[in-house]
Parts: sequence; structure tokens; C-alpha cells
Amino acid sequence: MPTKMLQIPTTDGQADAFAAFPDDGERHPGVLLYMDAFGVRPELEERARELAGHGYYVLLPNLYYRHGPAPVIELPEYIGKEIRPTLIDRLMPFIEAHTTERVLRDADAYLGFLTTQPEVDPGPVAAIGYCMGAPLALRTAAAHPDQVAAVAGFHPGFLVTDAPDSPHRLVPEVTAQVHFGLSENDMSPEAVNELNQALDAAGIDYSTEIYPGTVHGFTMSDTYAFNPSGLKRHWDRLLPLLGRTLTNN
Repeated sequence: MPTKMLQIPTTDGQADAFAAFPDDGERHPGVLLYMDAFGVRPELEERARELAGHGYYVLLPNLYYRHGPAPVIELPEYIGKEIRPTLIDRLMPFIEAHTTERVLRDADAYLGFLTTQPEVDPGPVAAIGYCMGAPLALRTAAAHPDQVAAVAGFHPGFLVTDAPDSPHRLVPEVTAQVHFGLSENDMSPEAVNELNQALDAAGIDYSTEIYPGTVHGFTMSDTYAFNPSGLKRHWDRLLPLLGRTLTNN
């Protein structure tokens, strides 16, 4: 499986990124993979490689590039329950600095870069994300409805907020098919209902599903939250979504 370490030109500098794609000399649909709060690391690089093995060019940018190359803080090989709050406290300045304006500028750069790679098919792309990456995938789809045909978010955070530009308020701009795979503690029932109502009102082809027995972070095998059956269900939902929406050569 070929992989590359890349530099993506943005309006604020160069974003380091990891890419994986099939080793067959053909062009394949592009997938923009938005990281979780812990950032680009071996766990997510392996996720990108596995997805690429199903016939996709997967681009995994370091969202914290303005603060340095990944990893921006030292991470343990295993993120246990006890150390998680300390790590999140150290990462929070980077998370809070990643404003909606920066998200949208970066999305322009990431999509422009992804769709011009020689290994990428000229058709539509997908935006997927984990944790904080899920609302970024939705924002990207809303800002680029002519390019993004699929959105998937797993153990998402901040999909429904009180902010005027809350991601769930953007769904009227989305044309993509959407799947959100929630843990049992990601969102309140009221927030899930508000999200579903917004998707229904916009006429989106979507599914939201609470994965049983899971907690936030369940797809990440390098954390205490990992749930193997939750990860399997994630693949069972993600791969058919991409197969329906992207032109796979």
C-alpha cells in the first residue's frame, strides 16, 4: 500500500498530511479524513491505509499544522482513561484556535489539493471524520456541495450547539448522503432529535445510529474507549456509503 507524507499549501502555511492509496497505477475516488482531537498518529494512519485498501485515495491532514507538525504534543502509545483529561487540556488551545473561518479556509485547500492529485479520480469525493472531525466533515460538505457526495462522522462532537453557525444548521446546503455513528454518550436524546429534524427538513438521505455498548472514541484502538464491535459496525456503515456515492474504478 503506497503512502506519502505531503505538504498541502494553505492560506496560513503548509499543512503536513499523510496519504494512502492503492498500488495499481489507477485513479481512485478521493476521501478527506478529518482526525480526532488527538491528531494524526499511527492509529489514524492505519485507518487511512485500511480504507485505501478498499479502493480509495485517503488524505489525512494535520489540522493543528499552524502549531507545528504532527504530533503537536507527545502522545503515549496507549491513551488510557486516567491520562486522557491531561492530554485534552494540552490540546484544547489548538482545538479552540481552530475556528470556523480556519476550518473553511482549510477545507478549500484540502479539497483543492486532494482533487488535483494524479492518483485521484475526477469524480465526487467523501469527507469523513472522527470526534471533532465529524462536524468538520459536515461543514466541508455544506461549503462544497458540488464536490462532496458522502459524509460520515463517528463518535462526533459539537454537531448540535447553540451557535448560529452550528453544523446542524448548515444541512440545507448539503447534497451528500450522510451517516453518523454515535456512541451511547456522544449526544443527548434532545440533541440527536434536533439533528435528525434538521436532516429530515433538508431532505437529506441520511442515517444516524447509536452503536450499542460504545463510549466516545470507540473506533480508536489506541485508547481505552475502543470497542471492536463498534469499529466493525463503523466499517459496515462506511464502506457501503462510499460504494453508493463515489465512482470507484
